[in-house]
Amino acid sequence: MKIKWSTILVFPITRIILGSVICVSIFIGVQNFIIKPFLLSIIPSEDIAKTITNYISVIVLLASYYFLFRFYEKRNVTELSLKYLPKEFTSGLIFGFSIISLVILALYVLGYYSISSISNYNYFLKPFSILVGAALLEEIFYRGILYRILENWQGTFIALFIMALLFELPHTFNENTTLLSFLLGVIFGLTHGLMFTYTKRIWLPFAFHLGWNFAQPFYGSNLSGLEDLGSVIKAKFEGPKLLIGTNYGVEDSIISVIFLSIICIAFLYASIKERKIIKRHSKSNN
Repeated sequence: MKIKWSTILVFPITRIILGSVICVSIFIGVQNFIIKPFLLSIIPSEDIAKTITNYISVIVLLASYYFLFRFYEKRNVTELSLKYLPKEFTSGLIFGFSIISLVILALYVLGYYSISSISNYNYFLKPFSILVGAALLEEIFYRGILYRILENWQGTFIALFIMALLFELPHTFNENTTLLSFLLGVIFGLTHGLMFTYTKRIWLPFAFHLGWNFAQPFYGSNLSGLEDLGSVIKAKFEGPKLLIGTNYGVEDSIISVIFLSIICIAFLYASIKERKIIKRHSKSNN
């Protein structure tokens, strides 16, 4: 039997593997072997050099994704449409930051959150640039490549289930992971998948992801178990772990889970109402 390589190359699983390997390899390779060494050699401040490196790497990642899939899938890469970037990025960033702010406000009202001091604003430099790169890399891989291709191949609901579990899988190796944080991670994956389904673009889930991640260290919380990202507010979380979260961070709070679940349901409802849900066995190759 003669193997049709053209058929293999356009098969969804092949596109997921090749797309992921190529985009991630270009991102990591260019960042660590070209941009970072060059900037460190000409900029005295290591923090400034690494901050600039992170932002240039973001542009490299977007460009590699755009040109790869424009060539590979022979289509317009509408999920990176610049027309919707300002509105969806701004609204998503504010939205994500606001949800965590509401969680903090609830804890403050309950007497479980108190501000100790305001630290310096270095958090807006290198730490923020790290969050931007990390959020975009995850969204490009999980939503732009994995979820988009699976959704058009197997339908929205199967793609949501697979992607949400795979999205949370790396977080389970975190020593601070709890059952609640696992649940939160799955709902987080579902929510971001539905944001992509609703908009058909990467900007809203990326910006919401960034706003959500940015807000936690900003208010003095750990982020997914990480303690060394810096912060703007030094704060104390004192109260029931179910409400204030664990060492994993304030997202490991039942309040965060409830708020995120409401958002998830809202986007599911909106996607169904506006007929954005893709049925299984769709013939689309996008």
